Amino acid sequence: MAEKLRPDIVILDMTMPLLNGLEAARQLKRRLPEIELVMLTAHENEDLVHQVFDVGARSYIVKTEAAKDLIPAIRLASEHKPFFTSKISEVVFNRYLSRGKGEDGRLTARERELVQILAEGSSNKEAAGRLGISVKTVETHRATIMRKLDLKSVSDLVRYAIRNKIIEA
Repeated sequence: MAEKLRPDIVILDMTMPLLNGLEAARQLKRRLPEIELVMLTAHENEDLVHQVFDVGARSYIVKTEAAKDLIPAIRLASEHKPFFTSKISEVVFNRYLSRGKGEDGRLTARERELVQILAEGSSNKEAAGRLGISVKTVETHRATIMRKLDLKSVSDLVRYAIRNKIIEA
């Protein structure tokens, strides 16, 4: 729809069925690099904040602060300027303070996408079909994720996804 309508600004929610906001943002920026993205979400997860910035969004609004911050964020987006709420400022600042303290186990955007798909109950084969990759690649990514996060089972993966707001319980 964005390709057809060519909006200047798109507001995305992070948690959507089938295609999460992060992947939607990635696809929008790839197809329409000039578009400004405002992420509106309930999630304050540090890893997610940085992934949103990595895909090209420059505004991140926590829904609890949306009443006061959404309009200013849209105005700044129209000027191609970044905006994030006070809660997200704290997340970004805390990351700055902890930089250089070693690998933190952050997932890549693709790994996070796979976690969402698997935690929603898809099989490896279904995940491979949705992502356009082989089942073997899904298995390799899943093993990497499990190792990075020190998880032992799919149940642990689902708990991680819920705890980190990748999926909702």
